[in-house]
Amino acid sequence: MTRAEEGHRPQVVRARRVVTMGGHTGGAADALVTLGERVIAVGAAPELLDRFPGADVVDLGRGVVVPGFNDAHAHPSVLADGGLYVDLAPTVTGSAEEVRRALAERAARTPDGAWVVGHNFDVSRTEDGGAVGRDLLDRVSARHPVLIIHYSYHGAVANSAALAAAGYDEGTPDPVGGELVRDGGRLTGVVWERAWTEGFFGHGAKPALVPVPTAEARVESLRRIVGEMNAAGITSICDAMVHPADWELYQRARDGGALTARIGMLLWYEHFDPAPRLGLGTGFGDEWLRFTGVKMMADGAVSGGTCLCSRPYNGAQGEPTGGIQVMPDEEITEVVHRVHAAGGRLAVHANGDLAIGKVLDAMEDAAARVPARPGQAHRIEHCSVVDERLVERIRRLGVIPVPFGAFVRYHGRNLVAHYGVERAARISPHRTFREAGITVAGSSDHPCGPPEPLYALQSMTTRRSLDGTVLGEDERLTPYEALEVYTAGSAAASGEEHFKGRLLPGFLADFTVLAEDPLRADPEGLAGIPVTSTWVGGRPVWEGPA
Repeated sequence: MTRAEEGHRPQVVRARRVVTMGGHTGGAADALVTLGERVIAVGAAPELLDRFPGADVVDLGRGVVVPGFNDAHAHPSVLADGGLYVDLAPTVTGSAEEVRRALAERAARTPDGAWVVGHNFDVSRTEDGGAVGRDLLDRVSARHPVLIIHYSYHGAVANSAALAAAGYDEGTPDPVGGELVRDGGRLTGVVWERAWTEGFFGHGAKPALVPVPTAEARVESLRRIVGEMNAAGITSICDAMVHPADWELYQRARDGGALTARIGMLLWYEHFDPAPRLGLGTGFGDEWLRFTGVKMMADGAVSGGTCLCSRPYNGAQGEPTGGIQVMPDEEITEVVHRVHAAGGRLAVHANGDLAIGKVLDAMEDAAARVPARPGQAHRIEHCSVVDERLVERIRRLGVIPVPFGAFVRYHGRNLVAHYGVERAARISPHRTFREAGITVAGSSDHPCGPPEPLYALQSMTTRRSLDGTVLGEDERLTPYEALEVYTAGSAAASGEEHFKGRLLPGFLADFTVLAEDPLRADPEGLAGIPVTSTWVGGRPVWEGPA
């Protein structure tokens, strides 16, 4: 039987329980029926077996089926480095000295003058992480430009040769939207926001300085990364910053059979102008690969201490700051108006309350000039620090916030260090949004946070950081509400709520099988629930050990 013929044969999937997120079946559903990539029935197994006597039967035993987890904001294409970069995650290089040694080992087998690049570095989780600066990297090598990329991708650390290659010296002023960190006038090697992205990865006609992997190597990296996300139960991913080369990457991966999750793409705003002329508007594509919207960035990182806030806080360098505004007001306004008028969906990175207010100013003005088209719901990525007035403006505009799912648990210590307990307790305010009637999506921002949705569900339901501190008890969600954020909420953020995020007739047969029922488990143990298999379009894309 061919794959096409198989797609027209019903399949009854039995389980201990099927959580539809639709409400109409209550807790009675223990089976669903798929035909091709769609669900055609949900209910009690005996009834469905009678209705579809010739169907194939899949018995998942004691497994609990939930709609496939949908990460509305992650960066798989950023992680597809083709093996060129040195992994400096704290679990790999736990101290400043181990960071130095790992880079030195790579430099020893790299031709003189070629770049040595590391990534996933987390200063707060690396022993003596603050010592990782220009001087330490100069000890790695004087014959190579050396660059370390922060896990958040909002900052980097460069040695003297890398700074010189980028054209930076002590007399260089901070670029618009970026910062060259100094100590007594001398560059420390730490560079933030546009100072590193445009300085080392290029901008406009300026070529990238760091090495770029081959397309083939990136496809293999992407296959591994998406496979790891499948293993966490993820069936859909919105890539939150896509350039033309990344669009090509996904097309190659799909053509080569390496795409095992549905992908939505947020096109970086600098590449938007040609898109409408080529017919590439929001929603272009199909159910496996589609153009979701346009990404832009208003401010810095909340966990890294560079977001733009109305009140000072303890910033990335341990000194009071208001944060970094990455795009000037006039650029924010111009891009928002242009994309909105073209009918595109905006996805604007804004963490701090001041940045969020500026973005809403531009969106409100754009909507007043050109009424939104049906389904044109804009997004604010992260939307971390808000007050009642901002929440009401978000509700009125119909904007969908995409807050961090896991940051309270994973980065809680950093949030308290930067903003204090009181302000940290209001970061990622899922309940506040939901009680205001606002649709909320689920996001890991991986690699900035852990990709596992169950880890995020534990964070959202307990608000307990890794050190045991509860940050914002009033912002806790129920397990059902948290699951809805990572399924139906994320589908709405990409304009796919009518066919994704629930297990109902006519919806995509994307589902995750868990060893325990997340709606009945202790919220403090949600992160530990095993994923036993992950299904996309009614077919398994990942299965755990038997």
